[in-house]
Amino acid sequence: MTEIKKVPRRKPLTANIAVFAVGYDVYWGQFEGLYGELDSKRKVFCENLRRRGVRVSDFGMIDNAARACELIPKLKAADPDLIFVDMVTYATSSTIGAVFREMNVPIVLAVLQPLSAMDYERGTTYMQLCNDDLCSVPEFTGVAIRMGRPAPEVIIGKLHGDPAVERELDRWCAVARVLHDLRRARIGHLGHVLEAMLDMHTDPTAVTAAFGPHVVQCEAAEIEAYYADVPAPELDGKKREILDFFDTPDPVSDPVTVKLTEGDLEIGARAAVALEKFIDAKNLDGLAYYFEAAPGSRTRELVTNLIVGNSLLTGAGFPMCGEYDIKTCIAMLIMDRLDIGGSFAEFHPIDFDRNTVLVGHDGPHHINIADRKPVLRSLRKYHGKPGHGASVEFNIKKGPITMLSIGVAASGRFKFVIAEGESLEGPIPPTGNTNTHGRFGSDIRRFLADWVREGPTHHFALGIGHHAETIAKIARILNVEYAVVRHD
Repeated sequence: MTEIKKVPRRKPLTANIAVFAVGYDVYWGQFEGLYGELDSKRKVFCENLRRRGVRVSDFGMIDNAARACELIPKLKAADPDLIFVDMVTYATSSTIGAVFREMNVPIVLAVLQPLSAMDYERGTTYMQLCNDDLCSVPEFTGVAIRMGRPAPEVIIGKLHGDPAVERELDRWCAVARVLHDLRRARIGHLGHVLEAMLDMHTDPTAVTAAFGPHVVQCEAAEIEAYYADVPAPELDGKKREILDFFDTPDPVSDPVTVKLTEGDLEIGARAAVALEKFIDAKNLDGLAYYFEAAPGSRTRELVTNLIVGNSLLTGAGFPMCGEYDIKTCIAMLIMDRLDIGGSFAEFHPIDFDRNTVLVGHDGPHHINIADRKPVLRSLRKYHGKPGHGASVEFNIKKGPITMLSIGVAASGRFKFVIAEGESLEGPIPPTGNTNTHGRFGSDIRRFLADWVREGPTHHFALGIGHHAETIAKIARILNVEYAVVRHD
């Protein structure tokens, strides 16, 4: 089987996580050694988080209201994306009230008992306090609600050797990585909406308000300045990189396609080099674009040949989204930071015989989730759009998949539409566009009718694995409406 290469990430995945334990200072004079034993639980928890590659700021034990108030400026200085409160024993809610009031950051209560059950025959008050992680959780959640905050999420389990806890910590660290990049990202917006697509219109200020990124308005001429003068060594290096990542087969049945031409390879490579220089100069973390330019102009040659560079960048963690769809660019960023891919996709013809629907698109794709070496074909025309050139074709890995579309309600608020399905083995048309057979339950007609009823944009991000629950958590944190479309 042909080796599938991976595009290395442009930036490492990371997140800032703050941790503090809560206790009750009255106990320390009553039970010798209790403080040290409870504090050791916090140290175990922090080390467990660090193994997941996140930056952990450990603030020790908070055991009364005064220390909680002293904690606030330190928490703010740490700039956390997520706060874990380690519920090592009973604590009064004065240890958390100031945090609920002052910190606009997701908070997760970690309820991690050392023992699976108390040794009842030898039970002591000391033993109970060492395993009283749950006791003050209702007090904490009730106070959050009284303060107008959502009840914090809770992880309940054992401190050692609990697979369910490990899965939850994995999930929350992944969520923290999404939040870390969403609120710091600079997403480029270049061009205009494809004339007929009313669902593509998006207010950049609303994007910042809902998700956090700054939207950078860009000009095609800024890329063209680099495109006009690509040094020969850089051009040759990019051509070698492209041919190393992609197969270039002969055409099959579609007369629109031809074997990749040297001219299309050169233009695609030149555009890819220019695109990378442009995004570095603008310090971007993603780009949504659509631009047509005048027929026969160098600008049209450039903007209609970004596809190859798009896919290399998307695989490297820089989501590129065609048709000016910044909402789907955000969805792709979320999936990428969850480390599940995030290809630009829409629905194509239904396969009633297989009970599947083709999901894919022309343009940018996350080639690191391809099931085989992706293909480049030269297209004599891009259907429905101006221009011609090299285009990417592949299907994604077989197995579980997740879709995320971001629609807009009549109120102007965004909405996540989420679904889980399965990528199946099956033939795809050799049209130079990416396609995958997606199965979503036992009745593809009913699923598709229910999906469109939720008001998604016609595009969505497509990733591997089942992650609807995690994406729903992100929606709740962002205070974004969401719907999970499910079918057995």
